[in-house]
Amino acid sequence: MGTGPDEGDWSSVNRQPRPRARVVLLTGPSGSGKSSLAARTGLPVLRLDDFYREAGDPALPRLPDGATDWDSPLSWDAGTAVAAVTALCHAGRTAVPVYDIATSARTGETAFDIADAPLFVAEGVFAADIAERCRAAGVLADVLCLRGRPATTFRRRLARDLREGRKPAAVLVRRGWRLMRAERSIVARHAALGAHPCGRDEALARIAAVARPAADGKVPAPRPAPARTPAEPVPSAQPTP
Repeated sequence: MGTGPDEGDWSSVNRQPRPRARVVLLTGPSGSGKSSLAARTGLPVLRLDDFYREAGDPALPRLPDGATDWDSPLSWDAGTAVAAVTALCHAGRTAVPVYDIATSARTGETAFDIADAPLFVAEGVFAADIAERCRAAGVLADVLCLRGRPATTFRRRLARDLREGRKPAAVLVRRGWRLMRAERSIVARHAALGAHPCGRDEALARIAAVARPAADGKVPAPRPAPARTPAEPVPSAQPTP
């Protein structure tokens, strides 16, 4: 007779222990409203922007002018982010970095606890980049990409970045203009990575639908991977400067 865990405690995905919670990955262009939408869900929210690499990291990508390309997924520590998400799904708590965007540095570490929540949101511009790994781990409930009008996103992003003093104003304007021109290709890239592009209202409705089983004390079922053409290329994440 076997002496392992009860069959109900294991998922059919690679025979891994069944998670106690699952994650909704929320992505979209910088300034698309991810943070405010995540807050409206009432769910625990993990800030994936805290997993950026620090200035001086030799792995950081560069733009043609030599500046750091903070809009490339290579500027972000995907492996550590996946480890944090899976730890939350299985243990309910983990340590996460505290990142200061103005200085491009980690200033410390803090404990993040989702308590008994069976669902939480992880939001950030590179959230879709970890969708397949989260799906393979059996912890993905859904992955969404917020989209809107590029001009509106530009204004919202610039106002936020100036208010928070993220970078010098000239840098923010140049970056904002570059991202506005590239916004449609950014959304297309997220979609190619498995995210469902949608507006605010649809995103809230999909999250609410996933959260309903959670309200009944059930761990939300993972959403099947979207169909994708095998030859479909993934658009570059690095907009033309």
